[in-house]
Amino acid sequence: MQLRQLAGAALVNGIAEALAGDGPLAPVCDPRLEPALGLGQPVTEPDAALVVPTSGTTSTPKAVVLSASAIRFAAEATHARLGGPGDWVCALPTQHVAGLMTIARAVVAGTQVHFVRPDLADLPHVNVRSYVSLVAAQLHQALNAPELVARLAGYQAILLGGSAANPELLDRARTAGLRVVTTYGASETCGGCVYDGLPLDGVGVELDDERILLRGPMAFSGYRLRPDLTAQVLHGEVVTTADRGRIVDGHLEVLGRLDDVIISGGEKVDLAWAQRACDAAFGGPDAGGPVLLAVPDPRWGQRVVAVATSAITLEELRERVGDVLGRAAVPKELRQVPSMAYTSLGKIDRAALLRVWQEGVHGDVG
Repeated sequence: MQLRQLAGAALVNGIAEALAGDGPLAPVCDPRLEPALGLGQPVTEPDAALVVPTSGTTSTPKAVVLSASAIRFAAEATHARLGGPGDWVCALPTQHVAGLMTIARAVVAGTQVHFVRPDLADLPHVNVRSYVSLVAAQLHQALNAPELVARLAGYQAILLGGSAANPELLDRARTAGLRVVTTYGASETCGGCVYDGLPLDGVGVELDDERILLRGPMAFSGYRLRPDLTAQVLHGEVVTTADRGRIVDGHLEVLGRLDDVIISGGEKVDLAWAQRACDAAFGGPDAGGPVLLAVPDPRWGQRVVAVATSAITLEELRERVGDVLGRAAVPKELRQVPSMAYTSLGKIDRAALLRVWQEGVHGDVG
């Protein structure tokens, strides 16, 4: 069947039609992602409903094919976990799975979808069960606006995904009376399928060494026109992720991506762990804290460096986290940048920051 594209409010009826078997659709997206959709070529996967591009921040952009049955399962499992169907607010880009699934959940449940600005300035007051999906940067901004916090407090749940949530951010939100539910998943699993560390009913979490495997009916049908990639990642209903994790007291704790672990001067450095230590000390990138990067180095192989939007110095960074990080993980250089780079889903865009680093001048070296 041929693939069609829709955007904005038109996706509501479009997704309903796709779930009813009227043919798959894809969201209108960034031109950089569009080649992955394979427009003009037929979609051959059975029961295909959505073709969704991935962000492409860490690899060549690709697109996943999601079946109607996988989407329905994911939507129904979400409502079962959260307390029942409700209206949904779409405050995320609809070119990615997180935004699309806010629409799909409402379509499956027969409830309403409200589209709002990313800054939530037009977030509606609610008097019926309602849900909203956000990323950390949106929640951080919202917590600085008391009137917006009051509106968010009326929501049955605020799903928070896109990246690992800073514990301090979660504490602030919950102290303010917000019902925040952290989510973990991927485009390949119809978005989040592990809530607050526990898989949704019918979803399985397994570890292969530290690599996270996700199993269940929410698994994607394959990568669009890429059977080679599909064979590497999808095995029946098991999706092999590129993330590391561990199980603590029965809950999944996501440690970071597998490629976050680098070798610097012969020592293994876990960049995700080091970033969490910096976030705890400085409040995270949204508060001006440093973002750690790994850059090529002729002596060390790779070395850890940092960028920040605030006026912190390398000496200050080392004083506050040097003992925790150790010799290999502590940044060797710090540069100030005018603004932090984020993807459309609120993740730190390390690929963009690396480009800025390569084009920039030296900063505080030590």
